[in-house]
Amino acid sequence: MKTFLTAFMLWISLAVSAVAVEPNEMLDDPVLEERAREISKGLRCMQCQNETIDESNADIARDLRLAVRERLVAGDTDEETVAYIVDRYGEFALLKPTVGGANLVLWLAGPLMLLLALAVGVAFVRRSSKSDSAATQAELSREEQDRLDDILDN
Repeated sequence: MKTFLTAFMLWISLAVSAVAVEPNEMLDDPVLEERAREISKGLRCMQCQNETIDESNADIARDLRLAVRERLVAGDTDEETVAYIVDRYGEFALLKPTVGGANLVLWLAGPLMLLLALAVGVAFVRRSSKSDSAATQAELSREEQDRLDDILDN
């Protein structure tokens, strides 16, 4: 039963990923079709934004799927095909943006902000503990001590 459920879940997951790709879009060459599917996994639908172009039913996703297949049939490598799409639509077309260039600032901003927040927190705690210990260590003058004693006695 466990094997059946595993096989069924695998079949469902494969069927879901192939929903948007229409039969008339598929290439006759299975090797090129597999390359197109691998490239499509890394490309974002501009309209849906969190779906790959293979998962999306949007018209622009269909156009991107066809463009990928056209480039592969023309003889482009996988990298050239992705570069063509990025040149045409920008880096937003990639589900996983590159780490270089201007994106490097975005990749490093999160960890740098975390380190900055930790440094500010540590400085605040140290400063607070120093001021608290200095205040508790200050002795009362003789006059203040007498007044405190009077208050406590009443």
